[in-house]
Amino acid sequence: MPKQAVLLLAHGTPERVDQIPEYLRNVVSGRPLPQHVVEEIQHRYSLIGRSPLTEITLEQGRLVEAELAATGHATQVYVGMRNWRPYIPDVVRQMLADGVSEAAVLCMAPQNSRTSVGLYRRAVQAEAGDLRIDFTEGWAQHPLLAEAFAERLRPALAKLTAEVGAPVPVLFTAHSVPTRTVEAPTAPAEATQAQPRLWPGEATPDPYVDEARHTAALVAERVPEILSWSFAFQSQGASGGPWIGPTVESRIDALAAEGAKTLILQPIGFLCDHVEILYDVDIYFRGYAANLGIRLERPASLNASPTLAKAVADLARQSLGRLRNVSVS
Repeated sequence: MPKQAVLLLAHGTPERVDQIPEYLRNVVSGRPLPQHVVEEIQHRYSLIGRSPLTEITLEQGRLVEAELAATGHATQVYVGMRNWRPYIPDVVRQMLADGVSEAAVLCMAPQNSRTSVGLYRRAVQAEAGDLRIDFTEGWAQHPLLAEAFAERLRPALAKLTAEVGAPVPVLFTAHSVPTRTVEAPTAPAEATQAQPRLWPGEATPDPYVDEARHTAALVAERVPEILSWSFAFQSQGASGGPWIGPTVESRIDALAAEGAKTLILQPIGFLCDHVEILYDVDIYFRGYAANLGIRLERPASLNASPTLAKAVADLARQSLGRLRNVSVS
């Protein structure tokens, strides 16, 4: 009987501010970054102390493992990071050393984009060898994902509405990506390191924009108290070329023009606290809104949400089942 396991993939984050330059080189695949960009990222990390992304993702892995065991699917859950330790190649090699022969692989970024899923999949495949993999492409529409976000939003919205005595608009957000990455790429005649051969489906328009908006709509459906909601892409990068929008700043500007005095912002593309929430939302967007006379609040991040763990465990069970069915056929 093949030994199965689950591998959860995430972005990764450094433990200390002085590790930022090395980390950023990983993020941009070694391309040079202007010094002022590096210093700005270091400044943001210094303001929040540190990013807890890695430790929270490891905790999420333990919760998923416990959920699988509770439902009769005792399976080890590994966690690998693309841009920091524990690096995906090191974790895959450990899985092989542990005798794992089949792995359900999921990105802890539910909305499928070539900028995330494609890169993560290549990182796993590069070290997989004989390891058989079932890769979940995206899970933006999983009902338990939407419910997990709704569970965080309901009490926050009720509390703020009671405090201000009026309906509060909701702004859902997901991480922006460069516009070029959501356009259908052209496959090279011959694959190279700079232009690898496209995976099936990668020659079609990227689903990320639609999937991010769909997750927001599913969350809104589960919170009927919402009377008005909108969507924006946050955390546009400093690299050249346009990034997808609308931006959070433009949506806050529009709400201020409409006379809004309070706002709840809920990121639905992130599953735990990290710099894009602890700095971008809690410091930058909150300050931006305050300068326009708007009080901005956000629900707690999913982090150790039991409902999130159930969603990921459900996806893992489906993935392991597909591997098992192929093994016995």
